[in-house]
Amino acid sequence: MTQAGAPLLRSIEILDQHGERRAIEIPAERPLTVFVDKRELVTLMTLGAQPELLVLGYLLNQRLIAGLGDVQSISVDWEVDAAAVRTRAGLADLEARTAHRIVTTGCGQGTVFGEAMGALDGLQLPDAQAARITQRQLYALLDSLKQRDTVHRRAGSVHGCALFQGGRMLVFAEDVGRHNAIDTIAGWMLVHGVGGADKVFFTTGRLTSEMVIKAAQMGVPIVVSRNGVTAMGHDLATRLGMCLFGRAANRHFLCYTGLERFDAEPQTAGPAPA
Repeated sequence: MTQAGAPLLRSIEILDQHGERRAIEIPAERPLTVFVDKRELVTLMTLGAQPELLVLGYLLNQRLIAGLGDVQSISVDWEVDAAAVRTRAGLADLEARTAHRIVTTGCGQGTVFGEAMGALDGLQLPDAQAARITQRQLYALLDSLKQRDTVHRRAGSVHGCALFQGGRMLVFAEDVGRHNAIDTIAGWMLVHGVGGADKVFFTTGRLTSEMVIKAAQMGVPIVVSRNGVTAMGHDLATRLGMCLFGRAANRHFLCYTGLERFDAEPQTAGPAPA
């Protein structure tokens, strides 16, 4: 794979409410058109921080590849805003498999191919005793995210996702859409051979059906969001036995589903440290 990370921010001049002109930074959104074996598949709007991992995770979460062995190479060229994917044996029936697209609420109009939607019955997450989280661990996760220097903190307008094991953050990704950020993490997991059974996934975005499906496909049973949950996201998480936390910031949270995976410690819910 190439390592074609692009500049994440661009400086512009603005006029503020006091009539003053000054320079600020904004996220450098750009299109990335994905070609698989020379056939155009999709155009993703992205920051371009880790484009190869984004493309890999996208293909995996759309169930167009089964694993890293299906891919021979991924080359990103920002001069033409394209990612060229070469597979080892081709993707059988690619047109038929991508014909049924469901438009989702993903930022920038994400899509979930019908095959991914239809594969939910085959997903099996670890049981509640094997994968759980305490209230203290949840707070520690949120505290560690507050300390991180992010594009969002500097410029806003992006979503962030992270993968945790215990209290340790394994990987963090930001992009213009939450679906891109989760796909980048899925690509990282695939490249590094990391499973999701003992992990916790965090996102700043809302927990829609798309996000729940992708987290489940990654094998992650516990998902934390700074935002809320949709009815379909809630129904799917309940069906899959996932634990969903929403509106999670400082010492506040709502546990929507999967209470059997959560060890509540109400005595820890004091005011957040200054």
